[in-house]
Amino acid sequence: RHAMAFERAYASRLGLRHATFCNSGSSANLLAIAALTSLSLTDRALRPRDEVITTAAGFPTTLNAILQNGLVPVLADVDPATGNVDVPSLHDALSDRTRAIFLTHTLGNPFDLDAVTAIARERNLWLVEDNCDALGAEFGGRPTGAFGDLSTCSFYPAHHITTGEGGMVATNSPMLRRLVESYRDWGRDCWCEPGEDNACGLRFEGDFGTLPHGYDHKYVYSHIGYNLKGTDMQAAIGGAQLARLDAFVAARRRNFATLRAGLADLDDRLLPPAWHAKATPSWFGYPVVVREDAGFGRDALVRFLEGRGIGTRPMFAGNVQRHPAYTGAQMRVAGPLDGANAVTERGFWVGVFPGITEAMAQYVVTSFHDFVRGEKH
Repeated sequence: RHAMAFERAYASRLGLRHATFCNSGSSANLLAIAALTSLSLTDRALRPRDEVITTAAGFPTTLNAILQNGLVPVLADVDPATGNVDVPSLHDALSDRTRAIFLTHTLGNPFDLDAVTAIARERNLWLVEDNCDALGAEFGGRPTGAFGDLSTCSFYPAHHITTGEGGMVATNSPMLRRLVESYRDWGRDCWCEPGEDNACGLRFEGDFGTLPHGYDHKYVYSHIGYNLKGTDMQAAIGGAQLARLDAFVAARRRNFATLRAGLADLDDRLLPPAWHAKATPSWFGYPVVVREDAGFGRDALVRFLEGRGIGTRPMFAGNVQRHPAYTGAQMRVAGPLDGANAVTERGFWVGVFPGITEAMAQYVVTSFHDFVRGEKH
């Protein structure tokens, strides 16, 4: 009951009809792409070697979901100032084999949904939003996660709300919701809830494949699926957390604003973060990209901050194709990926967690300035 209540509340938050709870945001990504490979979608089903555009810089399980379903990722570049897809590069990534776009709202900063949704509509492409970093963000007054055919979210402890581990796939489409649930729940064809029997009234009446007539529909499998369900205990936590989301997001925005104001005088050394005019970010972190002519490198700054007890993280995987896991992986690259390489070599982020106080945020600002002034480095 807690899982169903959490799913309803989450879908309502995005203004969508359906949400499916699972055990992680990475699983949500896997389920979203797997659902689009179902033959139930007939000529719109993604098939092996079809191309899916994503960005070169991001978290690996966005890319992995494409590879794990036998599809070909096409890597578009990112804008270092936003961390999001570079729209001209997205255009360059299109081909006759493009069937879907799967993009992340990086660090809670919405990508250009006007441009991306226009491309998807014009070419009849599936659009999947990786909203794992961005719960509570808006674009043009509408929640991110509500624009795509499917969207995903993560409830890992560092995210906007947490269930310990957990994720969600959301959609307005009843068919896509059923496909996501099928792949989540072992690939079964039946949609009865646990403890429920014969909701369709045809449990022993159907014909499926070469199974005997009337084979128990609760044990008919229409997809090669997984077991990626979240638990009711996790969902109970998620429901309580969701009720506090607005306060969490407000605190993150407050901490971001303190860092932005305090570091503005270092814009000649650190590329200032940017966002679309229609975007209202729900910040997951404060991005930092050291300028090439800053007079110091990213690594020295990171070591200094860590030495002062200020946690840092790289821009996730950075240019993901540079990692050993992807040596030999079948993918296509759109252009030189200068932006992705910039965030790999010169980018990182610091936290804006709601528990950070004004004094803590000012300590971070002071530490950046101490480093630039040359103190203790």
